[in-house]
Amino acid sequence: MITADQVLAGRDTLLAATGHHPYARHALWRGHDAHGWRRDGAVGWLLPPDQGPAGGALGAAGAALDLFAGLVADGTLHAGQWLHLPRVSPEEVAGRLTVARVDEWDFLWTTTPPPRQPEEERMVRLTEADHPALEALIEASYPSTTSRPGDRRIVDWYGIRDGDRLVACGADRSRGDIGFLAGLTVATDRRGRGLGAALTAGMTRALFARYDHVALGVFTDNLGAIRLYRRLGFTGTEPRTSVNLG
Repeated sequence: MITADQVLAGRDTLLAATGHHPYARHALWRGHDAHGWRRDGAVGWLLPPDQGPAGGALGAAGAALDLFAGLVADGTLHAGQWLHLPRVSPEEVAGRLTVARVDEWDFLWTTTPPPRQPEEERMVRLTEADHPALEALIEASYPSTTSRPGDRRIVDWYGIRDGDRLVACGADRSRGDIGFLAGLTVATDRRGRGLGAALTAGMTRALFARYDHVALGVFTDNLGAIRLYRRLGFTGTEPRTSVNLG
C-alpha cells in the first residue's frame, strides 16, 4: 500500500501539480484519464492500460521510487510494465524494485523554431504507401527503435529521399500538449551529410505550426545526436530513467 501527501485525480490536476512541466504535458495524453499522487517533492501518476508506460513521475527521485515500490507491493504494477522516472542510479532502482531493464535518457525540448538547415526543403510527409520503405530503412539503420509503421501512437511520418530511395525518416508522435519527434534515423551510408539536421529541423518547424513546444528523447550515451539537438535549439532538459519491471 502506498502513502502519499495528496491524491491527484485527472489530467488537469496532475499538470497543475507539476507546474505544467513540458514532460508532463507530453506524457499525460489529452482526452485520457490519469490519476496520481504527490509525495515528498515528487508527483507520480499511472496511465490507463492502453497508453504505453504504466506510469511516470517528476520531482524527487527517491520519493518517486517509494511511490512505485508501494504500487508494486500492493499488486497494482507488475512485471513487464514500464515506468518513466526522474534520473536515478541503477543501483538505487535495484534496491527498491525488481527490474528487467534500466535505460537512461534525456527529454529535450525547444520553444523556438530551429535555424534553417541545408537540404531541409527535401523533407516531405510520407504516406501509407511508404511503409515498406520505412520498414526497410528502420530495420537497416535503427532496428532497436520502438517507432514503427502501424504504431498507433504515430500521427505522421516524415522523410528525405535520394531519388526513389528513402534515406532518412522520423515520426511525429505527438499525443499531449507538445509536439514530439521519435524514431529519427538516417541510412548508414548517408550519415555525415547533414540529413539528420535537415530532417530534425524540418520536422520541428512543421510541428511548431501546431504546438508551442517541440520535444524528443535521446539516450545519454548518444553524444553525437545530443550535440546536434543542442545546436538546433533543444536546450530544455529533463533527465529520465526508464524502468522495465521484472
